[in-house]
Amino acid sequence: MSAASRRAITRRRGVLVLADGTAFEGELVGADPVGGVAVGEVVFNTALSGYQEIITDPSYAGQMITFTYPHIGNYGVNDDDDESRRPFCRGVIVRDLARRASSWRASGGLEGLLIRHGVPGITGIDTRRLTRHLRSAGALPGAFGADEAQVRAVAANAPGTEGIDLVAEVTTDAAYVVGDPEAPFSVVAYDYGIKRTILRHLVGSGCRVEVVPASTPAADALARRPDGVFLSNGPGDPEAVAGAVEAIGALVGEVPVFGICLGHQILGLAVGAEKRRLLFGHHGANHPVRHEATGRVEITSQNHNYAIAIDSLARAELTHVNLNDGVVEGFRLVDAPAFGVQHHPEAGPGPHDASYLFDDFTALMSGSR
Repeated sequence: MSAASRRAITRRRGVLVLADGTAFEGELVGADPVGGVAVGEVVFNTALSGYQEIITDPSYAGQMITFTYPHIGNYGVNDDDDESRRPFCRGVIVRDLARRASSWRASGGLEGLLIRHGVPGITGIDTRRLTRHLRSAGALPGAFGADEAQVRAVAANAPGTEGIDLVAEVTTDAAYVVGDPEAPFSVVAYDYGIKRTILRHLVGSGCRVEVVPASTPAADALARRPDGVFLSNGPGDPEAVAGAVEAIGALVGEVPVFGICLGHQILGLAVGAEKRRLLFGHHGANHPVRHEATGRVEITSQNHNYAIAIDSLARAELTHVNLNDGVVEGFRLVDAPAFGVQHHPEAGPGPHDASYLFDDFTALMSGSR
């Protein structure tokens, strides 16, 4: 019997407590929390599948992920579905963690992945009640562990993600290159927490991609003589990313720019827009977005707690809007070759309705040569 199997049989009682004192009982799974308590901002994700891609998405740094789908881990895990070098989330919260994986692709179980990467989890949680609470109270800091008194004390003082530079935790330490050296387009990609599926889409669109650390100055990016600059997804507050707004502001107008999620928000701030914090964010794979130019409704994958305020887009035109709540989902500058989208056109997991945006980026680079 494997260590993960033995661990699953001897699960310990645990308790999840939010910063407002709301408590949920469950059982501890995954890795042992550091200091006995896992702590982070609690958010919920509505995707029905793709739990491995979600857990390994660097955009969840600082957060604990609640899965609204009741059965998680059914089809196991495999190395091909990792979106980054390791998970950066602070914990995983589920209703029922599957004890057996059923898929020809599986190379192991989800709990084994959590243990291997030091990610604590809690199962048996009433995730429906938890989600309904977060929808009314908003994303809240929380904590879980075995000692209820300790968990309550930690939860009451748990920090959120506002004003914290979480990108510094996930970005690459050194530049690296992916793609064919003879590809038609050369792109510099700022790594704010970039996903491997995004890199695959850029390479598939004909790009040689040089991924650079988030702190790279604009002059260093331009010195690489790129055809375009890509701004990746990433975690947390866009205003807290050290030097990002200034660097991207210096790039706009010099080279075509395409931003996704956090990169979209940083691009917006760089051209004078304002951010807004959403009550509980957008986390899931079924968000309807209207493409303003065509009226076409695209189902999209999303993961963010912040957005760009629509009334502050003085230099841009709105290209996409969220049909659930009217949030800005995309804009294009009217005076420079640059655009961004709040959703994830690469999916991973999710639908591929918006994958055409990578071709829009290569078209923009072609037109700017």
